[in-house]
Amino acid sequence: MNLDNLIDQAQKVCEKRGARLTKARSDVLKLLAQHEGAVGAYDLLAQLQKSDANAKPATIYRALDFLSKQGFVHKIESINAFVMCHHISDCNHPVQLLICDDCGHVEEIQSNNLDLAIRAMADASGFDISHQIVEAHGRCQNCH
Repeated sequence: MNLDNLIDQAQKVCEKRGARLTKARSDVLKLLAQHEGAVGAYDLLAQLQKSDANAKPATIYRALDFLSKQGFVHKIESINAFVMCHHISDCNHPVQLLICDDCGHVEEIQSNNLDLAIRAMADASGFDISHQIVEAHGRCQNCH
C-alpha cells in the first residue's frame, strides 16, 4: 500500500471515530509503514528527528499510544517494539503475532478458532476481554 493511501485510510477511520490524526501521528504512522518488521520507539524517534529536530521521546510515545488505541499499530510487549496492523480499515480484531527470534520478522495472523477458545475460557472464568494480543516466538521459514 502506498503511504498516501495509508494515511487517507487512517484519516477516514479517525473521522468516523471522532479522533484526530495530527501531523505527528501521521508522520509516525508513515515511518512505521516503511518497516517490514517491528521497530522500537527510539529507532522511530531517530528517524523522526531527521525531519523534525524538535521531536522528543514524548512525541513518539504519545503518537504510538494513539495509533495503538486506534488499532493502526500493535505493540509487541515481549520485545518492546511496534508493528503496523495489516487490517487498518478493520482494526478491531484479535491480534496474533508470529515473531522470529532470529531475524525479527513479525507476521500478523488471524485465527478465529484461537480467539473463540480464549474467549470461551475467559467467559468460563467470568473474565471480560477488552483487548487481545497473542505473541508466539520462534523461527520463521527463512531462518530454518
